Amino acid sequence: MGEQPIFSTRAHVFQIDPNTKKNWVPTSKHAVTVSYFYDSTRNVYRIISLDGSKAIINSTITPNMTFTKTSQKFGQWADSRANTVYGLGFSSEHHLSKFAEKFQEFKEAARIAKEKSHEKMELTSTPSQESAGGDIQSPLTPESINGTDDERVMPEVTQNSEPRAEPTQNALPFTHSSTISKHWEAELATLKGNNAKLTAALLESTANVKQWKQQLAAYQEEAERLHKRVTELECVSSQANAVHTHKTELNQTIQELESTLKKKEEEIEGLKQEIENARELQAQRDSLTQKLQEVEIRNKDLEGQLSDLEQRLEKSQNEQEAFRNNLKTLLEILDGKIFELTELRDNLAKLIECS
Repeated sequence: MGEQPIFSTRAHVFQIDPNTKKNWVPTSKHAVTVSYFYDSTRNVYRIISLDGSKAIINSTITPNMTFTKTSQKFGQWADSRANTVYGLGFSSEHHLSKFAEKFQEFKEAARIAKEKSHEKMELTSTPSQESAGGDIQSPLTPESINGTDDERVMPEVTQNSEPRAEPTQNALPFTHSSTISKHWEAELATLKGNNAKLTAALLESTANVKQWKQQLAAYQEEAERLHKRVTELECVSSQANAVHTHKTELNQTIQELESTLKKKEEEIEGLKQEIENARELQAQRDSLTQKLQEVEIRNKDLEGQLSDLEQRLEKSQNEQEAFRNNLKTLLEILDGKIFELTELRDNLAKLIECS
């Protein structure tokens, strides 16, 4: 059936900077699909991610790999074969936990597959599994050594399989005698068995040495990563103290700003009240201005009436003065007439007395 996807998720993909071994370098501009693949023919689990047609992750899961959660949404693992460290940034902590669970599950499956391959290797290395005709069977295949697709063991199998053909070539001259032939066939079978055991032991030792080297490299890389992580944490710790101090200062500043804002709001409320009062005063002023205009108009009318009355009064006074002058003149005339009449009466009285 070949290789089939068994679990997929979406994440942002990063790789460790090969120069500094500290900084993360993004290998995808956006979140891409990251999938677990299982190859049933070779019993191999792989993590594969494609950005368009480019494979940005192609990592075979081995039992010595470890997936580490470095934050709530970020995880990483080291691939010694690819000589890099992969990092994945997820959209939520749930997706990160699910991916980590699958990583542990498939890592355990790879370990079991590796143990089964070793058991199969031991079984195939026994003489009972050799063919009756004396044909040499290969005790191991490249896939059964590590349970992965490590084809680097293939040349060693080829080199170790050549000496097994030599006993057959040496046995050909002794086929003339059936007794000697049986003896050499038995000897040949024994040599084949011993040769198969030695070959299997050599392959197992070679595989173990390579595995130990890989594990040592992974441990060294993990130790270096942990050391860098400790250094980063120390830096983060010092930064955290500075951040805490800065946060305290910011909190104090925020409290001061909130107090100032509260005062400003109270001032704004006071200004709003003053604006309302000013509007009321403006309305009263407009009303008083209108009334004043009306009063001014009435005042002008009254001033006109007063001026008219003053003119009439002055005319009346002039007429009264003229009337008084006329009365004076009449009184003077009357006084003269009365005096004349008095004299006339006195003269008449004298006349009467004389007569």
